[in-house]
Amino acid sequence: MTDLWQRLKQRKLVQWALAYVAAAFALLQAVDIFAQQFGWPGAVRRGISIVLVLGFFVTLVLAWYHGERGAQKVTGMELLIVTLLLALGGGFLWHFARSPIGSIASKPLMTGAPGKAASQAAPGVEQPPAVATTAILSKSIAVLPFENLSSDKDNAYFSSGMQDLILTKLADIGDLKVISRTSTLSYGSHPQNLKIVGQQLGVATLLEGSVQKAGNQVLINVQLIDAKSDSHIWAESYTRDLTNIFGVEGDVAGKIATALKARLSPAETATLAALPTRNRAAYDLFLRAEYQANQASITYATASMKAAIPLYRQAIQQDPDFAQAYARLSYIESALAWLGGGGEDVNQLNQHARADAERALQLQPDLPAAQLAVGYCDYYGRGHYAAALQAFAAALVLKPNDADALEAQGYVERRQGRFDAAIASMEKAMMLDPRNIALYAPLGETYMDVSRYADAENTFQRALALDPDNRTAKSTYALAILNSTGDIPRALAAVQGDDPRLKATRVGLLTLQHKYPQALALLQGIADIPDNFSYSHASSVFYSKALAEADLYRLMGDATHARALYAQALPTTHTQLGVRQGVALSLVWQAIANIELGLGHTAPGLDAAAKAQAIVDKTGDLLSATGVMLTNAKLYARAHRPDLAVPLLDKALVTPGIGYYYSPLLLRFDPSWDPIRNEPRFQALLKKYADATPATASIEVKP
Repeated sequence: MTDLWQRLKQRKLVQWALAYVAAAFALLQAVDIFAQQFGWPGAVRRGISIVLVLGFFVTLVLAWYHGERGAQKVTGMELLIVTLLLALGGGFLWHFARSPIGSIASKPLMTGAPGKAASQAAPGVEQPPAVATTAILSKSIAVLPFENLSSDKDNAYFSSGMQDLILTKLADIGDLKVISRTSTLSYGSHPQNLKIVGQQLGVATLLEGSVQKAGNQVLINVQLIDAKSDSHIWAESYTRDLTNIFGVEGDVAGKIATALKARLSPAETATLAALPTRNRAAYDLFLRAEYQANQASITYATASMKAAIPLYRQAIQQDPDFAQAYARLSYIESALAWLGGGGEDVNQLNQHARADAERALQLQPDLPAAQLAVGYCDYYGRGHYAAALQAFAAALVLKPNDADALEAQGYVERRQGRFDAAIASMEKAMMLDPRNIALYAPLGETYMDVSRYADAENTFQRALALDPDNRTAKSTYALAILNSTGDIPRALAAVQGDDPRLKATRVGLLTLQHKYPQALALLQGIADIPDNFSYSHASSVFYSKALAEADLYRLMGDATHARALYAQALPTTHTQLGVRQGVALSLVWQAIANIELGLGHTAPGLDAAAKAQAIVDKTGDLLSATGVMLTNAKLYARAHRPDLAVPLLDKALVTPGIGYYYSPLLLRFDPSWDPIRNEPRFQALLKKYADATPATASIEVKP
């Protein structure tokens, strides 16, 4: 060993090794700087690292070979060979550095394969979705958010509306790949590196624009840019007053089609020239409504939906033949009803949505938005899944590769229990619209349905990289963490914020930790308004604030306060029986079962739970039926009926779709099972799932 060390010192291998490592480290730092500036893909940096590692061993071999008596001598021929190898390697790497990311990108998000690095990334660090295609199509475009140059910042709705109108016209051109507005929101109007933007969105061209509105005068500037070279392809300015603003969007879309050499059918040419309305007031009101509706599309905020509806209606009053306004109004009415109405009459919303969708279809049978509106009426309003799928398919015929229609199709397939088909539809929508924040939550939730938690967490992390404050992504990300790991502190850390929905999620997590006073204090700080407490398909539960408080007082052992609140909640809940139907009605019956048990009325409580299950089973909504089954098992446990609770729980835990609602990891510490925890049947069930439960919980479990 001593002799070997002396020979190493003699040949100065240690000195050479240290010198090489120092030089390689400095080179990697320089490469990292250039990679960030020029948008080099990760494969280039990995290739350079591999070359440097191989070079380390070559250096050691040369040092040993030429190290007789400590004198290293390298011949000119050897230097020439090394130089040629480095030149060839550098040329190879430079070739890939100039290629689009899509050609050498690693496996995209849409494959569903769990990626450890991505799933472990911090939510605040952006992990851009990989481009799903192997090459970027030349006839592809993304429209960046238009800049509002008006001195009155309230005119932001107008610049946003112009962007949307141009996008709609472009999306009607079948020969173009067009990315939706939600995918471009995070970039702003003037991103610094257009090449990276193009690579991340998978498009060859980008449209930038600005709008300046002063009184009746409007100045619109647009410029089409080659994303790879950052060079201008085409630019134009439009100076109009509000009386002749109509048609700008069709003119812009037509000139873009010409610049990109897109083929236009006669029908598409006619569509570009068609005007949604010629009424100035209707046009302005529609843009204002769309601004509110677009806010709601990302956060599912019922307040924004309620603000949009009267604006659409005013636009229709100004122009009764405004088909696009009818279609968009119908969709928002259906969505608001689906989310519980926010205090509005749900049945009335669904009736209006149906009438408005039919009117849109009557006015313009070939309008894709009208078919989408009809489909959502069938899905959201009636639970007629076959009819909904037919309408969404009709929309796709009119507008092939429409991400909105594919997303809607996935929603229905999920309700039918066809989870693989749903994932495929949503992944295809994501490939067409890779940075659409509104697509991430449903895709992540569907991964959760089939317990693909690594994919779900990865999806939510990417959503939060694009929009760190998105409440939907935060709350479902916390649920994915909980169901996949049982780690409540980590789930709580992921769902911080003052939004009522985030607070409500933390209330549930604190309840699982048996921290009832803290949960109650947090709950009491949430305003008792319909936007915060009502039935919603999104949460699959019917809750008033009084009922939520009653449950916490019951768990705390304060029967007096609990009974008073249950009694307060009962008449209000009963009124919902006359205005709800389908899945919503089944969840009202579950709420009644909860109240009756809380009041000590066991028989009526069990009867109400049975009604809930019978109703949801008739709907054909297999996803909701699974959730109702799980909640009924909890109600039976409260009634000290392990003979009913355990078999139903066992069935629920193996039913497809349970992964979103529950995980066997929670069995050890969920207080729902405390009334039957020591029963032999429950202990046997716990043992059955022991391999899937953590050895220690993050809370102290009560016996």
